Amino acid sequence: MTEQKTIESPVSDRVREALAVTLRGCEELIPQDEWIKKLARSEATGTPLRIKLGLDPTAPDIHIGHTVVLNKMRQLQDLGHTVIFLIGDFTGMIGDPSGRNSTRPPLTPEQIKINAETYYRQASLVLDPSKTEIRYNSEWSDPLGTRGLIQLASRYTVARMMERNDFHDRFKAGTPIAVHEFIYPLLQGYDSVALKSDLELGGTDQKFNLLMGRTLQAEYGQEPQCILTMPLLEGLDGVEKMSKSKNNYIGISEDANTMFAKCLSISDVLMWRWYTLLSFKSEAEIAALKAEVAAGRNPKDAKVALAKEITARFHSAAAADAAEQDFINRSKGGIPDEIPEISLPLGEGGAALGIGALLKSAGLAASSGEGNRLIDGGGVRIDANVVSDKGLKLGAGTYVLQVGKRKFARVTLA
Repeated sequence: MTEQKTIESPVSDRVREALAVTLRGCEELIPQDEWIKKLARSEATGTPLRIKLGLDPTAPDIHIGHTVVLNKMRQLQDLGHTVIFLIGDFTGMIGDPSGRNSTRPPLTPEQIKINAETYYRQASLVLDPSKTEIRYNSEWSDPLGTRGLIQLASRYTVARMMERNDFHDRFKAGTPIAVHEFIYPLLQGYDSVALKSDLELGGTDQKFNLLMGRTLQAEYGQEPQCILTMPLLEGLDGVEKMSKSKNNYIGISEDANTMFAKCLSISDVLMWRWYTLLSFKSEAEIAALKAEVAAGRNPKDAKVALAKEITARFHSAAAADAAEQDFINRSKGGIPDEIPEISLPLGEGGAALGIGALLKSAGLAASSGEGNRLIDGGGVRIDANVVSDKGLKLGAGTYVLQVGKRKFARVTLA
């Protein structure tokens, strides 16, 4: 993480505060002295700085790990600066080679359109939509044309392009590099020229592309943007970065109860890192909470507060409260207030149904066999009572079935 340098006076308290907000949780701020000058100029002139975040809509859904950069954008937005949410509809058709050891397949225009709409809808749960400028890089990339693209390419050398780690490694290994992959960082850098951005944010894996923007802005006679890189968020396991493929993620479209419960599952150590990167509480508030825990307060209290903050952000405060109560009920073996209602027919001639078949029909087990295995493991309850008899049959009536701590259904047999 970037260490805060001593700021040369005179610098106002407001600039100092803005710098502290910028540096919170970040990996690098490049260069810090230029950012301080931009902040001071903005304060003196009353002109907001232009903060850019570019995202290629490569997938329809995002998880809370993706929101680390969005959170930083919101913090800077709350300071009064202009946030530009740039959707890379043009560059998405090329494919970003960052961190890859093979050519990335481009997306179709149809995929990009669908994903872009979903991206912005989800990002709006973090950013203030009324204060967010939405742009698409096809606005200037399409009109650039062949002549303009050749002129753009003339402003950067192959030698410098090969300094990029993934290009260097692939070339050394004899892995093919398509010429169009060199175009991607040039176009991302040109986005900064078109938008006249003062600061561009991105993950640590985007550093080369972000620096390209600085280089091209200078080439086009603009004041170069500053760069702010944010770390990759560790997932629920506290080890690997958050990823759907590793199943250690929280999707921002997941239901409130699941989101709350997943947040509570993280370790006490990881909780504080999540506070820094995901919470909107001030650093002073987090420090005070940490001191209380160190003095003997149950760390679960802090974890519950974090879980409720995150759940409320993507749902509502009422949903977060309900999720907390639902978690308490489940922890005590209680039954949530709202569970799926299912009506099922009895067997032929009104015959009772076996518990394994019933769990399958209610969607609580993939098969009757799995239902029986769950019973063997003590994970099945009927009306809060543990089921131990796999041969149990149920006649007409209404029953609350529970599998594990989270799966419930109120089943009526008739």
